[in-house]
Amino acid sequence: MTASDAAAPTERGAEVGRRIGVGLMYGLWKPRVLGAWRVPASGPVVLAVNHAHNLDGPMLMGTAPRPVHFLIKQEAFVGPLGPFLHRIGQVKVDRSIADRNAITRALGVLEDGGVLGIFPEGTRGEGDFASLRAGLAYFAVRSGAPIVPVAVLGSGERKGRLITGLPPLRSRVDVVFGEAFEAGDGSGRRTRKALDEATVRIQERLTGHLENARRMTGR
Repeated sequence: MTASDAAAPTERGAEVGRRIGVGLMYGLWKPRVLGAWRVPASGPVVLAVNHAHNLDGPMLMGTAPRPVHFLIKQEAFVGPLGPFLHRIGQVKVDRSIADRNAITRALGVLEDGGVLGIFPEGTRGEGDFASLRAGLAYFAVRSGAPIVPVAVLGSGERKGRLITGLPPLRSRVDVVFGEAFEAGDGSGRRTRKALDEATVRIQERLTGHLENARRMTGR
C-alpha cells in the first residue's frame, strides 16, 4: 500500500479539490446551480447524484457549497491521477467486492461531519436513478446523515461537441439540489430488510427529485 493509499481523506484535501473544480467547471462551462441552500451548512451529509457522464463528479465538486468526498471506482486511480485524487480527499472503492477499506473511510468522512458524494446507480447509465445499489442506504442509515438528492442535467449533451466525451464548451449544465431527507424509518434498524426498505424509499425520493428538476430546467 502506498503512502497515498494509507492516508485518510481530509477536509483540507477536498477543499483543494473544490477550488480546482470551481475554476475548471466555471471556466469551461456555464453551470447553473439551483437549490444549493438546501445542503446543510454543517454536519454529515450524503449527496446522491445521478450519473450519466464522467463530468458529473467534477461538476458537483465545483458547484456544491461544501467540499465533497466522492466514492470513486478504483479504475479511475491510474497513473498520476491516482495520487491526485487521494490528495483532494476522494475515496477509492473496489466495486467487485465489499470494500471494507472504502466503507471505513467513507463512514469516517461522515463521522467527521463531512460531505460524502455517491452515485447510487453504481456506474454511468441513463442517469435516471432507475437502478440503485444498497450502498447509499447503508451509509445513510449507519451514519444517520441526511441525504440530499442532486440532479446534474446537460452534462451528456452531444450536439456541438468539440471534444469527444465532453459537453460543448461554454454550454449550460444545470445542477439542482433537492430537499434533504432521512433514509431510515426512525426505528434505528440496520438489518438487510431495513436497508432494502430504505433503498425503496430513497429511490422514490431521488426519482421524484429528478422529475421535478427536469420540469424546472426544461431538460
